[in-house]
Amino acid sequence: MKSHTKYLWFNTRKRREYINVTGEVENAVRESGIQEGMVLVSAMHITAGVYVNDDEQGIIHDIDEMLEKLAPYGKAYRHHQTGEDNGDAHLKSLLVHHQVIIPVTGGRLDFGPWQQVYYAEFDGQRKKRVVIKVMGE
Repeated sequence: MKSHTKYLWFNTRKRREYINVTGEVENAVRESGIQEGMVLVSAMHITAGVYVNDDEQGIIHDIDEMLEKLAPYGKAYRHHQTGEDNGDAHLKSLLVHHQVIIPVTGGRLDFGPWQQVYYAEFDGQRKKRVVIKVMGE
């Protein structure tokens, strides 16, 4: 089995952003030379996430709105007693999850129609990273 690792770095302009990283994941698969296997895409921070969904602005807005309703910014979270103000970002990360695994078949991401990989930032405006790990033959 072979493996290939690539890191993506982000420093978003806004506190919350959703960034399509599908092209970067596809590039990592090509760079790896792996034809059959899996690719793991994982946010390396507790206030960010990675998910698979449609690349359509309406659904991205709906996802953001849903997460804000479930874990609103500015609420008096117990976590804020530590001096932080990002309790909502921790909860949003749990809801989205921090990683995805995507099958690789014939050297390509084995996606269904419309599926794309997104990095979800919930406490941005500082440097963060994502790891892409391609494994297979």
